[in-house]
Parts: sequence; C-alpha cells; structure tokens
Amino acid sequence: MGLSRRGFLKLTSAGAAGLALGRFGIDLGPISAHAAGLKIEGAKEYISICPFCSCGCNTLVHVKDGRIINVEGDPDYPVSGGGLCAKGSALRSLHVSENRLSRPLYRAPGSDKWEEKDWDWMLDRIARKVKDQRDKDFRQKNEAGQVVNRLESVFHLGSSQVSNEEAAVLHQMIRGLGIVHFDHQARVCHSSTVPALAESFGRGAMTNHYNDIQNADAVLIMGSNCAEHHPMTFKWVIKAKEKGAVVMHVDPKFSRTSARSDFHVPIRSGTDIAFLGGMVKYILENKQYFEEYMMEYTNAAFIVGEKYAFTDGLFSGFDPKARKYDKAAWAFEKDEAGLPKRDPTLAHPRCVLNLLKKHYERYTMERVSSVTGVSQADIKRVYDAFTATGRPDKAGTIIYALGWTQHTVGVQNIRLSAMVQLLLGNIGIAGGGINALRGEPNVQGTTDHALLYGYLPGYHNMFTANYPTLADYLKASTPVSKDPKSVNWWGNRPKYVVSLLKGWYGDNATPENEFGYQLLPKLDADMDCSHLFIFDRMYKGGIKGGFIFGHNPAQSFPNIHKVRKALDNLDWLVMAEVFHNETTDNWRRPGIDPSKVKTEMFLLPSAYRAEKEGTISNSGRWHMWHYKAVEPHGQSRNMGEMCTAIMSRVRALYAKEGGALPEALLHMDYPETFDADAVARKCNGWFTRDVKIGDKEYKKGQQVPGFANLRDDGSTVSLCWVYCGGYTDEGNLAKRRDLTQTPMQAKIGMYPGFAWAWPMNRRVLYNRASVNPQGKPYNPDRVVIEWQDGKWVGDVPDGGAPPMAMEKGTYPFIMTIEGRSQLYGPGREDGPFPEHYEPAETPLKVNPFSKQMSNPCMKVATSDMDRLAANGDPKYPIVLTTYSLTEHWCSGSETRNAPPLLEAEPQQYIEMSHELAKEKGIKNGDVVDVESIRGVVQAVAMVTIRIRPFKVEGKTVHLVGMPFCFGWTKPKCGDSVNRLTPSVGDPNTTIPEFKASLVNLRKAAKVTEL
Repeated sequence: MGLSRRGFLKLTSAGAAGLALGRFGIDLGPISAHAAGLKIEGAKEYISICPFCSCGCNTLVHVKDGRIINVEGDPDYPVSGGGLCAKGSALRSLHVSENRLSRPLYRAPGSDKWEEKDWDWMLDRIARKVKDQRDKDFRQKNEAGQVVNRLESVFHLGSSQVSNEEAAVLHQMIRGLGIVHFDHQARVCHSSTVPALAESFGRGAMTNHYNDIQNADAVLIMGSNCAEHHPMTFKWVIKAKEKGAVVMHVDPKFSRTSARSDFHVPIRSGTDIAFLGGMVKYILENKQYFEEYMMEYTNAAFIVGEKYAFTDGLFSGFDPKARKYDKAAWAFEKDEAGLPKRDPTLAHPRCVLNLLKKHYERYTMERVSSVTGVSQADIKRVYDAFTATGRPDKAGTIIYALGWTQHTVGVQNIRLSAMVQLLLGNIGIAGGGINALRGEPNVQGTTDHALLYGYLPGYHNMFTANYPTLADYLKASTPVSKDPKSVNWWGNRPKYVVSLLKGWYGDNATPENEFGYQLLPKLDADMDCSHLFIFDRMYKGGIKGGFIFGHNPAQSFPNIHKVRKALDNLDWLVMAEVFHNETTDNWRRPGIDPSKVKTEMFLLPSAYRAEKEGTISNSGRWHMWHYKAVEPHGQSRNMGEMCTAIMSRVRALYAKEGGALPEALLHMDYPETFDADAVARKCNGWFTRDVKIGDKEYKKGQQVPGFANLRDDGSTVSLCWVYCGGYTDEGNLAKRRDLTQTPMQAKIGMYPGFAWAWPMNRRVLYNRASVNPQGKPYNPDRVVIEWQDGKWVGDVPDGGAPPMAMEKGTYPFIMTIEGRSQLYGPGREDGPFPEHYEPAETPLKVNPFSKQMSNPCMKVATSDMDRLAANGDPKYPIVLTTYSLTEHWCSGSETRNAPPLLEAEPQQYIEMSHELAKEKGIKNGDVVDVESIRGVVQAVAMVTIRIRPFKVEGKTVHLVGMPFCFGWTKPKCGDSVNRLTPSVGDPNTTIPEFKASLVNLRKAAKVTEL
C-alpha cells in the first residue's frame, strides 16, 4: 500500500494519533527508506560516539558540504543495535546549535561583558598568568622540610568529555606545572566505585559488559534507574527478563525501571547497607552461598589478627581526634612464611566467615525493615529471588549507579554488593558481576588516565613526600607475596611506573636521575585535594587561579552558594566549554554586581564530539575510536590542542626567562601540537631500544605488544599500562568492528572483535573464577572460558596460567596480593566490613544498629557556610534525594541548549507523595520553596504515587526527589538543587552525599525563579 505525504498527515491526525500505522496494514519500510535516502543522498558517513552516558553508543554522522545533516544510531554497535536515547537523538541539534560558543571570549576584571579576542592573544595571556602564578607560589619544600615541588594556588577541574588522548596530555601538563589540586567529574559521580571494587576483586572497574546482562537469572537494580538514565543498558535487562530472569528494582521512587521490573521495592535513601547487610545474614543463615567458590576463591577461611574488634559501631584502631583508623589493627594473622593463616574447617572464631556472621547477626529482618522502611515481605521477596543464584548453574548480576555512589558510605555500599556476589559465586561468570553504570561518556577512560589528584595513570597512588626517592616509592607501593599460586600482578608496578615516567620525560628520563621522579609534585601523606577542599581553600583565599575544562561546578557541586562565592575570589580562571553555563557566567549570576567580581576570565570554545577524533572507554571497558566528521564549529578547538598550545607557550617563557624549577617543564617530552593517533600510540607504548624478552627480539620504536612486556629499566614507554596491547604493530585495535564470534562466544554475546577492551581484550574480568579448580566451567550452558587440550578457550583468560589445581596453576584473582577475592577488606578507611551509618543529615535521632550515628571518618568542610542540620531536626524533617533525567545530561548545561529536550523537561520540579502534599497544603503544579539549612530553591510540585511515605522506627518519614540538571542560565528553568545539598563526603574518596539530606517545604508566597 502506497501513502502520500498528505495522506500520511491526514491519517495520523484523524483521531488515531496514538495508534501505530502498522495496525492499518500499511508497510512504511520503503517510504521510510526513501525519505532517509533523500536526506542523506550524497553525504559522507562517519562513525562517532554519543557524548553522554557511559554506554558509548556508536553513531553514524552524515556530512554534506562540510555540514552535519543527520546523526543516527549505528546498527552495528553490539550494545545499542542502532538505538539512541532522547539525548543521543538530539545530537545534530546540539552540534549545530546557534548557542554554541564559536570564538574565544575574554572578561576583564570587574567587567559586565564578554569581549571577543583571537586565540594568540588569549593563549599568550593565559601562559603569562600561569607562569607568574607558578613562580610566585611554587613550593619546593613543605613545612616538614620534605621536597614537594608543587603549586598549591592553582587548580584544575577536568571533564569526562575529553578523549583518552586528550586526558593523557592534560594529565602530563598538570603534573609538569606542579598542580596538585586536580580533580574531575568522576569525583562527584563514581569515584567510590574504584576503591570499592579494587578492594573486593583487585581492579576498580565494571566486571562484565553491557551485553552480558542478558545472561543473568536474577537482576538486582539498586541505586540505579537505568531504564531512564542508561536506556541501552536496560535493553539487556529486558532480554534477560524475556529469557526468564527475575528483575528487581530497589529504589526510593517508582520509575520506568520499576515499571518494567518484576517488582519494585521502595527504600529510604541512605539505608542500602542495612538492606544488603540483612541479605548477607540471610545467605549465611540459610546456607545459600556457593560453598566451593567461597572456599577456593575468597578469603573466607583467612584468620584475622587478635587486634581486630568491633564494638558498638566502631572498629578497633579508631582515633576520635583524628577521625581515622589505624588499619594495622585489622591485619590478618600470618604464618612463618608471612602468609595469612587459613582454617579450611572454618572452626576458628576469627576466620573471616565467622567474623562476617558475627558482624551481621544484628541485621535481622525486623531491624532492617524498621530502618529501611521496606516491609519484611518485600525484603524476603528480594532475598529469596537473588540468593537463589548461589548455585553453579545460576547467575545473578547487580546494577548500580549514583544512588549508591553519592553517600558518605558510598564505597561501603558497593563493597557490600561485591561481598554478596562473592558469597553467591557471581563474579567472573556470564550473567554475573557488578555493573557500575557511569553517567558520563569517558568517565572510565579519564579515570584510567587519572584526572584525579590522588592517582597516576593506570591506578598508581600519587607520589607523596614520605618517599624521597623513586626506590622508596616503589618499595612502599609494590606488594610482595610468597605464595607460589598468587600471581600478585601489582608486583609489576615498577615496570608500569617507570614506563610512565619514561613517557613523560623521554630521553631525559634515566636510571641515574630516577626517570624524572624528583621533578614531579609530591603530596603530603594526608593531603586531600579533591573538589570539596579545592573550593574550601578557594573560599578561604588560598587558591588564586585555575582551569575548568568541560565542567560546571557552580551548578553541579554541593552547597553551591559556597562554590559560587569561592569562584568570586579567584584572580583568574580559564574555561573550555561548548556552551555558556552557570560557571562561565558565575560573575553575572542573579543578585551579583559584576563590578565587584575581579576574576579575569578566559573562555575557550571547545570542539564537540563529531568535530574531533580519539578513543573513549565505556563502562564495560570497551576502548573505541571516534572519527572527526566536520571541522570544529567557528573557531573551536579540541581540548588536546588547547593543552599543547598553552604548554608550548609556558615552556617558551621558561626557556627564555627561567623561573621556578623550569626543568620540570623543559625536560618533558611533551608534544608541540596535538595528534590523537600519535598520543594513542604512546598510551600503548613502544620500545626505546632493541630488547630481547625471552626468545623474542623487539626493535627500537616497535610497539609493545602487551603490558607483560613493559620493563622497569627505561627500555619501554607507556602512558597508561592498562591500555598497553590496544595499539600494537597490528594497528589501532580500538577501530575494529568485527562482529565475528565463535559458537561459545556467540552463546553469551562476547563480541571479542569489536573494538578492544582493557586489559588485553578481556571481556569478563576474573573469568578464571567461572571454572572449578580443574578448569571445567561451573555452568556448561554459559561458558566464559574453559581449559581444553592444554590451553584456555573462550574469553582472554584473566591470568594465563593453567587451572588452579594443576601444576603451575594460580589463583584466579590475579590483582590481589593473596590471589583471592576479599570478603574481608582491610584496606578501606572506614572498616573491613561495611556497617550501616545514618547519612550526615538524618531524620532519626538514634542509629538503630549502634551508638555511632554517622560514618565516623566522613570528610567535612568547616567554613562558616558549611552547616549541617541536627539529627532529627524538626525544622528539616523531610529526606531529599536527587536524580537525573532521560532528557538532560549531568548539570544540563548542554542539553538545556537542545530545544526538543528542554521542551520535554523544561524546569525544576519536586516529586512528593499525596500524603505529604496534603499535609503541606500543596497541589500538583504549585510552586514550592524547598529549604535546607544551607539555602532555598523553588520548584514546581509534582504530586505523585511514585513516591510514598516510609514507616521508619515507628514514625512516618517523608521523602522527596528533585532532578539535578537545571540552572539559572536558562530563564524560567529554576536553579540547581545543589543550593540545598551538604559539603560532606565519603572518607575514601570525598564523593559528596547528594542522595540523602534534610529539607522542608512550603507553598511559595512569591514565584521568583520559574
């Protein structure tokens, strides 16, 4: 049946608008294809990647006459199959938006306007600002007289929008300048993921990959609304459900994820540890654990030392004055060889499993219900469904996001989920694992490249003043194991650190000068330079200038009244952005006189995703190349070019004038111009001279085939060892698009030939735990790897040694010192077992589990603007949680510039229950003042059944929810919810507690913001 355009319009408007045309027997295929053909006829097609969440959806960008005319999903991308969410579908409008920054803009101190300047003028002035500030404030030594070579008055906040190659040159620039106040978006979204998963398994990354979710028998979604925030993830949840999986959503509010799950369980925000602690108790009491897996592959049988104790909310070794633990009190008991003692009978009272039982014996179903607000029937329903996967032939997976990470117990939330999975034997298997859904496109890659103050690229701790020499640092940071079956892969750390330094300083890095170690900045041992303290020190006048690349802290950080005032104190600020946002225009925010803001501003227009090339790494660790489709908009440049241009000018000034430690910059092997392909090659690394390794010879300049070939003598270069093996002499493997699979791989959807995954193209981490000690799969129907005819087949094995029971066999968790995963984790700052603590602000006056109310080690800023409501404060009785929207990304400063997205979600709102609305005299659509102890923000009331009251400790507790994507730069949108949230953080990572603070609300007497 044919159909004209007029007939199509008549039909779709004739009272049947809600029906699919296919129901009328109309075949739209040829018509749709013809329309698309007309649109893109003669256009050139480029592969790019969506710049929003961490699914990394590949896109097809069609270009004609140098202009983008169409962007659509790539049907060959295994994760999305060509699908795009609302944000991805709006990509063309964002690339061609009339609101894009197109020229460099300068704002003079006290000015009320932007001025256009050319690039050379801007870059020369920025370089002069940087050098003058560095020379003025550079510190060679700290107060203890230790050499630190650092610059404390300048900061950098980075972005997960940069490619891996841009991140590599950016990190090198920051370290060369000596900057230590260095952070990026991962700090406020997923920084708690890395230490939690690393403590549990050895690496801080998502264990499996998106397609693998379909293999699960049970899917526990907790701390995530992935149907709305990671839609292509949820595609695989639905596939699992279609195959018979039970899908559970445990979340404070009902959402689209809840609607497609088998059941939804509302929970009071901030009580996840209570809920999961009860699950651990349930597993142990009912013997739901996978016993062989637990005994062979975890530290359940290890014996903990006599100093360990837990008393009324505190572990042994706590110093209340310093608010820190002495973690030596949690050490394992060792034998004569220095190995942890084990009791395979599990009779010893201090073996890990018995301590685990004792710790969670308080987590009864009755108490868990009373604290979380979840009924006992719902608790048992979740426990029964998920713990049923503790068998060899079953698999359960856990999906989480910011609902777990953004708490003062964020690390321990994730740690406890890992412990549940280890008890059930769900790590390393198809359909198992922990799926950390990151909310930004390259947050995995920029974390790999360590755009955070405390790390070096490849997950090495940052240098500290306690280690005056490279040898001291390597000795302290390189673990040793005497167990012959423990791979102890971090024992190779010297190879990776030296190869990094060799990459940074090239020919100037030699064994005699410690490969440049003495030129680089050092932290003090307890120095926290994360966002919380960057803005605290800025507010107090200690930070004078800095860089913000692709970040919007004046909207997205907690307690933004303080953040905005802190930014007013800067002498100068360099920003790189695609659009104006609340931070670029902070000097003219409502109620501020620009003439009183003396900050000199440099605003650099940034290229958008389809205007540059490079790699990103999605949450599943897939390393993928995106291509440049068009020239950057106006005079925009990519951020890699900005870094190299600034550094070349700063280095030229030092070469001409000298100054503070010029060698740190002038001796660097730093590119004069940015070339993404060249940097990608260097991230992998090459040989600096002819080398023979075993019986194989490698020539100078040859690419290193894999990180096992890196060396600690200066003969290899690698800017990020986990990426070594991704750009070999075979070429750039991130560009691969081969969908071929063996029958074994195809059965579980592995796609080993599409792009490249770190490490060494391994798709499922810890996969040797999916087989028994003899190498046979626990589940023959879903095989990840198998030992056949003297070799591993399937996925790339996690450690290439034979099965554990064989001669020369090794334990499967190669990144832990003992070779086993950790139910007991003595490396975290707030305890070896997760414990329920109330949020920093709580409606309760007593913690039902102990006398310790909140996390005893949590980070707190202490300026006059950092206030916390008292426990159970009647002025602020309502719990506020924040969340994202399908239509807007993070702070919303980009997506608010896409008219279709802004039309779909136009303004700040607050969801509340009918019961709370009735209590407050509020109707749906009323404008409401939402107030915390830190400020007030206006929002439109959405009265809904999606949120309900909770019965907690015998009293009613109300919860409200607000999106975090709105800001004042779009009129009538309202302002950020972060006027309300507190400056407190997890003790391991300082991630803020956005998800549980206290507010009150009232119908607005006067509408001023909406």
